Amino acid sequence: MALAARIQEIRAGFTRSFWVANTLELFERLAFYGQQAVLAIYLAENLKLTPVQTGSLVGIFGAVIYFLPVLAGALSDRFGFKRSLTFAFSGLAIGYLFLGQTSADWMQGIIQSISVYWTVLVILMITAVGGSFIKPSVVGTVAKTSKPETKSLGYSIYYTIVNIGGALGPIVAFLVRDTIGIQNVFNVSALSCALMVIGTLTFYKEPKGDQETEVRSVGRALVNMFLVLKNLKFVLFLVIFSGYWMMFFEFYIAMPLYLRMYVDPSAPVDLLLSTGAMTIIFFQVLVSFLTKKIRPLYAMILGFIISSSSWLLLASVAQVWIVVATLVVWAIGEMTQAPRYYEYISTLAPSGQEGLYMGYAFLPISIGALVAGPLGGYLIEYFGKQIHQPRLMWIVMAAIGFTTALLLYFYNKIFVESKPASATT
Repeated sequence: MALAARIQEIRAGFTRSFWVANTLELFERLAFYGQQAVLAIYLAENLKLTPVQTGSLVGIFGAVIYFLPVLAGALSDRFGFKRSLTFAFSGLAIGYLFLGQTSADWMQGIIQSISVYWTVLVILMITAVGGSFIKPSVVGTVAKTSKPETKSLGYSIYYTIVNIGGALGPIVAFLVRDTIGIQNVFNVSALSCALMVIGTLTFYKEPKGDQETEVRSVGRALVNMFLVLKNLKFVLFLVIFSGYWMMFFEFYIAMPLYLRMYVDPSAPVDLLLSTGAMTIIFFQVLVSFLTKKIRPLYAMILGFIISSSSWLLLASVAQVWIVVATLVVWAIGEMTQAPRYYEYISTLAPSGQEGLYMGYAFLPISIGALVAGPLGGYLIEYFGKQIHQPRLMWIVMAAIGFTTALLLYFYNKIFVESKPASATT
């Protein structure tokens, strides 16, 4: 397609709500990945938690913030995306603000009464409840405001926007941490989300999808949520896909601790973490073009294999620079599979239930985070402190990834290719 025609397709193929939602997502991702880039280090070095406690907290936070969209997606369909986004950004702003205050003098009485671990856990749960409404509302908006012929492009744009936030967040975190202290990273994230409350109320307009079916009550929304679980093939697909996210979260759990404990105590982990997102920003369109003729499930399998291979680089050399190469290879795999994943899920969503199905799209992330938390802490303890061969932990991560790719291959052969061809395969 000629460049001029492509630009016209982008301009005409999406509504104002599409662009506003993606702008809100940009700043939410900046806030999320900013604090996420330093969270494990903050818990381990500033609050003096053990690797196992640190991994547990980061993992539980990730699991809850990505599990609740299953429920939040159903409620977003009922109450509307604008109300849901307003609630979400308000909750995030409050949670991040309190997280940055855990090292403040006025919080020490609370911490001494219930412990650092439980104080942080409560704050993270407040943050997770708010954040859970973001994804189904934004991705649901993309689903409702994209025409059939521009839907794939819409998810590529969405995914690029996510990664712009994912790249800027760690960079902002590095600058803030390096100048005014690591605790202020959370305060900056809180400010970003507070501004997005104003942005939502001012600029966001509730989208109207074609042939929209209203979800008439919260009870009906909850019934719809559980009806999805009756689709066992769909649930199996989500469970298999969680293996990918078990690996992903170790970039924010095991990898920061590994670098600071066994490679370089002053390693700029937050700055390094921007590498993967930067790669996606510059090359997502190219990779999407090169892989557009590959069917979604095969694109996912290929992406798994590429991303899994990145851990072998991290296992080969105990140097800070190898993290950059690892993240670039990981990003190539992520670019290959991620937009196709959202495209595949979106084709399964009935009209009026876009938020619900997009909520379920994040269930694998929740499962992955829940496992990655304790797994990351255990890997640091066992391979680092017990047998003193910390690089071997990355062989374990690669094995998880290759196994996931194999399971998805058999899933495709048994449940998809053995059936009559359809638009969702």
